[in-house]
Amino acid sequence: MAYSDTHSKGIGYLLWIFGFMGAHRFYYGKPWTGTLWFFTLGLFFIGWIIDLFLIPAMDRKADLRFRSGRTNFNLCWVLLTFLGIFGAHRLYMGKWITAIIYFCTGGLFLIGVLYDYWTLNEQISVKNMQRDW
Repeated sequence: MAYSDTHSKGIGYLLWIFGFMGAHRFYYGKPWTGTLWFFTLGLFFIGWIIDLFLIPAMDRKADLRFRSGRTNFNLCWVLLTFLGIFGAHRLYMGKWITAIIYFCTGGLFLIGVLYDYWTLNEQISVKNMQRDW
């Protein structure tokens, strides 16, 4: 499989600022530790500080793991992080119905946003693979 630059260190560091809530870990495809960071404030800020040095390695692994294509991972993650309760990321991916539902319900009462934090990388990869056919 060829190397593709699906994730950005710059976006990773931007999300790291909010990393004590796990945003950067979700972005790099680590939902279990992202959830742990969320509930422990980045392992009581110690893990959050250590992640400052781990982001380049997480970025390389994510680039190898996920499929690039028309749907941009970076834009989609920024939309989810800052406008997820309004469904902006779903609108960008062409999921109009769920985008409207998110807009009317605050991201399905934040449960949908949490679901998307867990699954967004896979959703984008699948969408990018479908467009290749």
